[in-house]
Amino acid sequence: KNAKEAISLHPTLFPQHWTLEHYVDIFNPLIFPFVDYFRNSMVVSVVSSVVAVFLGTLGAYALSRLRFKGRMTINASFYTVYMFSGILLVVPLFKIITALGIYDTEMALIITMVTQTLPTAVFMLKSYFDTIPDEIEEAAMMDGLNRLQIIFRITVPLAMSGLVSVFVYCFMVAWNDYLFASIFLSSASNFTLPVGLNTLFSTPDYIWGRMMAASLVTALPVVVMYALSERFIKSGLTAGGVKG
Repeated sequence: KNAKEAISLHPTLFPQHWTLEHYVDIFNPLIFPFVDYFRNSMVVSVVSSVVAVFLGTLGAYALSRLRFKGRMTINASFYTVYMFSGILLVVPLFKIITALGIYDTEMALIITMVTQTLPTAVFMLKSYFDTIPDEIEEAAMMDGLNRLQIIFRITVPLAMSGLVSVFVYCFMVAWNDYLFASIFLSSASNFTLPVGLNTLFSTPDYIWGRMMAASLVTALPVVVMYALSERFIKSGLTAGGVKG
C-alpha cells in the first residue's frame, strides 16, 4: 500500500494501488541505512552463533562423556540459567565491556550474545550427545584416534542435526536482540537491525508502510534459515529429547 492508503480511516485487506515504494525507500541509504544495519546484524549473529556452537560442543561433550569431580554440579547449574532473566546480566556485562574498552563495538555484542546463548547450547548439545552410543567412540579409540579426533571426526558428524538446531537457535536470539544492542551500542553506524528499526519510530514524520516493509525484510533471513534447516531441526530436537 502507498503511504496514504496505509493510514486510511477505511482500511482494506488488499491494496487498491500496489506499490513497492516502501521497499525502495528502505534500501536508499539517504533515507534508511538498511544495508549497514543488516551487515552489522549478520556479523554479530553469525560470529556469536559459531562461537557458541563451538564452545558448546566442547562443553557438552565433556559433560556427556568425561567423568570428573563436580560434573553433576556443573550439569545441574545449567538448569538454573532458566530461572533468571537476561536483564540481570546487563550491569556486570556493562562493567566488563567498558573495562575491556570495547563499548559501542560489534565485539561487545558478540560477547554478550555468546554469554546469552552458551548455557542453552551446552544443555541442548549434551542431551543430543547422550543419544550417541559409547561403543562408536570406543571403537574409534581402539583404532588409534585421540579424544579431539573422536570429537571432530566421529561425534560432530553424527550430531550434525543437533548442531544445526543449536546454531539456528543462537542465530535467532542474536538476530532478534534489542535489549543488549540498545544498551551496548551508541553509534548509529554500529546499530543492528532491531535498534535501527526503532529509529524509524523515533522520527516525527514516520511512515507506517516503510516500517512494515523494513520489518518484513528483517524477518526474512530467519524464515529462510529455518526453512532450509527444518529437516535437521526436527531430527535434532527429536533425538535430543530421547535417551538412546
